[in-house]
Amino acid sequence: MTAPTASPPYGGAARRPGPRSTRRRGPAGWYARLRATHPVRVLRWLRTGVLVLVAATALLYLTVSVQAGQELRAARRTEQAVADVNLAVTAAGNANAALIDAFAGGNVALIGTGTEFANATAEVYNHVTTAAAGNAAGRRGLAEIQFVQGQLTNCVQLAEISAGDFARDRGDREVAAAYDALNALQEVDPDTGASIPDTGGLISSLRDLANLETAARDAQLRSHWLDPAWSWSLLTGPAALMLLLVLATGWVLARHFRRHVDPLLLGALLATAAVGAAVAVLGGVDVHRQAGDPRAGHPLTMTLALCLLAAAGVCAYLAYRPRLAEYRFPPT
Repeated sequence: MTAPTASPPYGGAARRPGPRSTRRRGPAGWYARLRATHPVRVLRWLRTGVLVLVAATALLYLTVSVQAGQELRAARRTEQAVADVNLAVTAAGNANAALIDAFAGGNVALIGTGTEFANATAEVYNHVTTAAAGNAAGRRGLAEIQFVQGQLTNCVQLAEISAGDFARDRGDREVAAAYDALNALQEVDPDTGASIPDTGGLISSLRDLANLETAARDAQLRSHWLDPAWSWSLLTGPAALMLLLVLATGWVLARHFRRHVDPLLLGALLATAAVGAAVAVLGGVDVHRQAGDPRAGHPLTMTLALCLLAAAGVCAYLAYRPRLAEYRFPPT
């Protein structure tokens, strides 16, 4: 006689016992799988991460140095353009003085505006043309340069006409027009009281051009490639992440192998951090100097930095090799 089968409580259907799944979901399951991973495999992951960070430091160094060098050279060209425009302002003042002397000397009928005025206006034209090569204000700057060149031509023509009229009837109206073409002040907005650009004489327009190029140069120097905080974070960020990987390596070695971190790995970390910090410092010096030959992007600096990073990569690879050589897994 067989014993009756016990029915489950509450009239539910009987369940067949099966194997319980050992895989947990969520963060706890991920951490459990990580702890179950063989330490040699974890070391391989850490070695790959360290080598990737060394390569990232080299790539970021090249990118930052090249971009910063381009920005500095562009700012240097713009600075030269500003200097040329300021020289043009000085030459325009000399032209104004020469024009005054020509009309005051009484020799206008013989020599016209004089050679000094012609030389001064030619000097203005040369400086403005040279400044156009370093224009950093885009189309607005080019339009301003063309406007100044047109004003210069107008000034020379008005001076020649004034000299001819003054020689005939000594009229002051034409002379005043020639002076205004050089020295007229800008008109003022009646609502705001601010000066209206491009409404004055040649000297006023040259100063407007100098201010425009100066603003463009300042914008170039505010580029994020020249920002110390930006360059420091890019160049030393990989070294900071590498420090975390080195600490993780030390924990794995101490827990599973009863070993310490290889000095080669510490040397690779120090070399990577030194390259990033040194290049960041040189970049800050270049921004302060505003020189056309940046030290951070100098070929000698690049050679030394890349060689040091290559040595850091080799040291990191060799630092992991003894522990990884203890276990030889057959290919799957």
